[in-house]
Amino acid sequence: IVNTHNNHVWAEDNPHATFIHGHQERFTVNLWAGILNDFLIGPYLMPPRLNGHNYLVFLQQVLPELMEDVPLAIRRVMWFQHDGAPAHFTAEVRNHLTQTFDNRWIGRGGPVTWPARSPDLTPLDFFFWGAMKSIIYSEQVESEEDLVARIVEASETIRHMPEIFQRTQQSLLRRCDLCRNVGGRNFEHLL
Repeated sequence: IVNTHNNHVWAEDNPHATFIHGHQERFTVNLWAGILNDFLIGPYLMPPRLNGHNYLVFLQQVLPELMEDVPLAIRRVMWFQHDGAPAHFTAEVRNHLTQTFDNRWIGRGGPVTWPARSPDLTPLDFFFWGAMKSIIYSEQVESEEDLVARIVEASETIRHMPEIFQRTQQSLLRRCDLCRNVGGRNFEHLL
């Protein structure tokens, strides 16, 4: 936020000074990412309008390719978690997740539900997205292409910091302990 009221240019001649305080053009991207132990999976640029069909195509075709570097022993016992977005809740998506992960998936309508407004125990939310935004928006983003390039650059920076994943795992364990100690209530003020 810039308080443009307090920006003044003092000059004898009119400098025709302007102050940029926002973009006239809006651009956004829709990303999927995963963290599994010391692996950053993705991020992957999703369609701008995510629906059940294109999310299912992602799960069936793209996710297996993104997971190729993850050892098979880890993939066989991993859990999959996603939020309650409408695209995640279609019967086809839920059936695919059950076939792929058995009962090892967390989400709306799944074998393990992730309650709305629950304490934040998701490394993507308590660490990854904030770290990405800090790197990406350290300077003004000029275009959608610039944004995508910065996303790739930021994810590579994070991917090559193995200590960050160890700290994230330690933070997750600490958060789980705190959540249990307060009976599932809000605990972030105790961190």
